[in-house]
Amino acid sequence: MTPYFPGHGDHRYGVSHYDLRLGYRVQANRLDGTARLTVSAAEPLGVLGLDLGRFRVSSVTVDGVPARHAHGQGKLRVTLPRPLPAGGRAAVEVRYSGTPLPVPSPWGGLGWEELTDGALVAGQPIGAPSWFPCNDRPGDKATYRISVTAASPYRVIANGVLVARRRAAGSTTWIYDQAEPMASYLASVQIGRYRLAEIAGIEVAHPARLATRVRHDFGRQGEMMKLFTHLFGSYPFTGYTVVVADDDLDIPVEAQGMSIFGRNHVDGVRGFERLVAHELAHQWFGNSLTVGCWRDIWLQEGFAAYAEWLWSESSGGPSAGEHAERWHRRLALLPQDFVLADPGPAALFDDRVYKRGALTLHALRRAVGDEAFFPALRAWTAEHRHGSVTTAQFAGHVQRHTSRPVGPLLSAWLHSKPMPRLTAPPDL
Repeated sequence: MTPYFPGHGDHRYGVSHYDLRLGYRVQANRLDGTARLTVSAAEPLGVLGLDLGRFRVSSVTVDGVPARHAHGQGKLRVTLPRPLPAGGRAAVEVRYSGTPLPVPSPWGGLGWEELTDGALVAGQPIGAPSWFPCNDRPGDKATYRISVTAASPYRVIANGVLVARRRAAGSTTWIYDQAEPMASYLASVQIGRYRLAEIAGIEVAHPARLATRVRHDFGRQGEMMKLFTHLFGSYPFTGYTVVVADDDLDIPVEAQGMSIFGRNHVDGVRGFERLVAHELAHQWFGNSLTVGCWRDIWLQEGFAAYAEWLWSESSGGPSAGEHAERWHRRLALLPQDFVLADPGPAALFDDRVYKRGALTLHALRRAVGDEAFFPALRAWTAEHRHGSVTTAQFAGHVQRHTSRPVGPLLSAWLHSKPMPRLTAPPDL
């Protein structure tokens, strides 16, 4: 099958670890980086293709030996000093610098984004090359060390655990370790004049002037965490941090162990609480369990959308069933022109994909009952923790957890364009 983004990623090799050492000057929007990648060949390699945006590459070494390289059109092609056999490993170091520019896409620029006073990274789905050389495909997950030096008035937040903070001559270096494997698009750096607070047991970085609203609007995250842990299984990462940027954002940003909201998502009356639930749910569905290819995006967005309905049901709002009935009526009036399990790149972030994905889960829940549905979800997150998943795997997994034949139901929702009725078909 043709990948949705054929110019990104390479299945001929994988990266097991990224060590990113970055210096960023906020006012100049200047990034200087050294990236060290531990690469493993899946087949014999003579040339390594890395995804990297429009930077000046000053040097590349492989196992400490200078390597010839060519850089253009989003690819850094490295001629290996010695061919790498299948199963062979190499340490690749790239030194680069320049102005980080978002990667063009149908949804606007993706990746490193300059803020009014700081920066953020919004990488989904192909924005990672805007700030570091990588194998930019969702199924290639690696551990990370991310070190960022910036002027001391700014706080730097990245994926994983803060393991060191070093001050020197007006700048501070922040070092984070991300021990759980992570896809390149989920790697993120947030830079701003943030105040750090613990709210309902969760770390929240925010502009000081929004402290009261932030404390209220994110005040029920502890309850969400308790609910999702009960429904989906144990939280999959060491920590979770929410960042509220001091700029407006079109939508919140997903990252591993982190969610990023705009100041416009903080209104003091929890008007965007469904999005708070949605982003938290992505830690299970999207970040721990990451799609192996983008056609299966419903496994991330459909699950997160359904988590919104589950939170509503638990917190005194409309039940998941009420949400499902309402959205089924709405979607029935819209074009039925895509297949949920392969919607195509143009529909990747179409709200119909999100809501039809949630409806699929609700229909499945109705068919097998809560006594089978939620244990199956917990087993799904446990068995594939920190791994990559596919629609076919999910269908097989569900069938193993119920005696009822769910194949026809899932096939109708996932592989047919017409939207099925919400009730279970007669053979279930």
